[in-house]
Amino acid sequence: MSATDLSLLPLLDASYRHWLGQPLPRPVGLPEADVPAWLHEQAPYALLAHGTESDPLFCYANRQALSCFGYPRAQFIGMPSRFSASPRDRDERQRLMEEVGRQGYASGYEGWRVDKAGRAFQIHAGVVWNLIDAEGTRRGQAALFWPDPQRIGQVE
Repeated sequence: MSATDLSLLPLLDASYRHWLGQPLPRPVGLPEADVPAWLHEQAPYALLAHGTESDPLFCYANRQALSCFGYPRAQFIGMPSRFSASPRDRDERQRLMEEVGRQGYASGYEGWRVDKAGRAFQIHAGVVWNLIDAEGTRRGQAALFWPDPQRIGQVE
């Protein structure tokens, strides 16, 4: 899946809506035309996606995700998504990805990830879902998580 950052957001949002019955969290009253830029630059939660390669590669990350993982966009995009977890947490992460592959989505996920410097951080209220296009073809998987449990569900 290759596209520019903002061009992937309608797929992430439509797929989230398909599986969870609602759009990605956003401020009430935000004009639809402003949603992609808000999700990309201002969302208080991390939003990221990988493709369908045999070793999936990140193809999208919003500003909050890049901040959590400590990577510049140019290094994060194209990196195998398995590197988002430490070696000891990769099996658990892989089980989650396989479950989502079978069921379409998983929500309420709590777990550990690792930043560029190798520091572990916890994610909260995670949702992982399959990305599907208008024809129902699977295009990858996406994740949303809150890095700060005090802000879960808060949208500015």
